Amino acid sequence: MFGDEAGNLDFKVAKGASKYFIVCSVTMPDCGAGDDLMELRRELAWQGVALESTFHATEDKQVVRDEVFRLLADVDLRVDATILEKRKALPRLQQDKEHFYKFAWYYHFKHVAPRIASSKDELLVVIASIGTKKRRKGIRLGIEDVIWQSSRTTTWEVAFWPAESDPCLQIADYCTWAVQRKWEANDDRSYQIIKPKIRSEYNLWSAGTTYYY
Repeated sequence: MFGDEAGNLDFKVAKGASKYFIVCSVTMPDCGAGDDLMELRRELAWQGVALESTFHATEDKQVVRDEVFRLLADVDLRVDATILEKRKALPRLQQDKEHFYKFAWYYHFKHVAPRIASSKDELLVVIASIGTKKRRKGIRLGIEDVIWQSSRTTTWEVAFWPAESDPCLQIADYCTWAVQRKWEANDDRSYQIIKPKIRSEYNLWSAGTTYYY
């Protein structure tokens, strides 16, 4: 499983502040999709499409996004997303960003973990490296706790790697971006391409009616 997040932790209504914080995971039986993505990068280079760094949906040109999403439509993967509308977060969650991160990932894995790994499976969870060392430690502890509580597998490990270090994390970035574009900008062009892969899209506070800012 490879995970990423979208949105910022500016708890205010202002330019540049996202409405939602989204955590997303992509589960694969193996890392073959990552190998396919690296091959696509080489093909694009031969076509003269400049890639100064690794794939990153926010920064890539549309022609590159089109090719990546065309690839994702054909590979074997499962996408799960948890959506948190930030204005509905309790003030105590807004004040402690480390706790908010841990909270978001905890509820994501609480839903997803039992559904992706049986007692016979080995589960490697790799999250795109985010925030401070303290924040990553908090997320790690939260993920380890929820996997221990809710997953049927007893063979698992959690790692934090920079997104540029693994093409599978770049796949997670693209899927997370597509979900975010749908929720933040009402733009579902890319979302529709991966929609058959999306197994859950959980709006955690959908029943909430109180806004705190």
